[in-house]
Amino acid sequence: MHTWHWRNWEGLPYLTCSILEHWHHGFFTQQFWPRSPQVITEVLQPEASVYRLKQVHGNTVLTPQEVESFLSSAEEDLASADGLMSEQPLQAVWVASADCTPVLIGDVKTGRVAALHAGWRGTAKKIVPQAIARLQSQGSKLDDLRIAMGPAIAGEVYQVSIEVAAEIGASIIPHESEEKIITVLYELPNSPLQEDPNPGKVRLDVRRVNTLQLENLGISAEQIAIAPYCTFQTPEHFFSYRREKEKKVQWSGIVSGKLTPDSKVEISESVFDAGS
Repeated sequence: MHTWHWRNWEGLPYLTCSILEHWHHGFFTQQFWPRSPQVITEVLQPEASVYRLKQVHGNTVLTPQEVESFLSSAEEDLASADGLMSEQPLQAVWVASADCTPVLIGDVKTGRVAALHAGWRGTAKKIVPQAIARLQSQGSKLDDLRIAMGPAIAGEVYQVSIEVAAEIGASIIPHESEEKIITVLYELPNSPLQEDPNPGKVRLDVRRVNTLQLENLGISAEQIAIAPYCTFQTPEHFFSYRREKEKKVQWSGIVSGKLTPDSKVEISESVFDAGS
């Protein structure tokens, strides 16, 4: 069982997960808005270099070196991608989300980490398997990976069209018609789909689809933790684009390298046994 802890920095709450206990990391709440990753990295590990992206709902995963070489040759302030993976210790990688799933990954053997932004489009394009393939190309073994999916919109309130559900479903059920994909999705144990009263619509659990993609790679359920929070249904802590229609985000980040005992946070009393 993986536990989720509310932690506190200067009175502001953020979440950590026991599955990532080897790393400084956090899924930060709207209370940190509008602080930048540069500022929030101070909470996790002040010595770390900070990396973030211009997120575009794709499946590109970059390294800090690739980000830096892009910035040195381009006019833009940020590289466009939806995932970052570390190359050496003390690199803080960040993603922003409002209803999309923030995914933080750590490798217990190498200390490398990744941060991914997996909305429905990125999930349909298999951003999490893409990141894992890149980690494997750098020497990671599947058994050594630990994956936490942060607060995101829950399936019970996320209404999408049948077309969107089929597009995302094709990432785990390839080479089938739209109708067949929907049928198979409904038949899966702990199905990522629920009925919706409106014709042509269903409710979709994006985090569950990401979990199924990981299981298809051979990653076990014990290696995956899912936050027991829905951004849409937890307005006191999280922005939700669906709820507010505002372009505000919360940040999720993780620092590569091993965790030192000198962690400058207090664990609050509330610990949620969220299962996996």
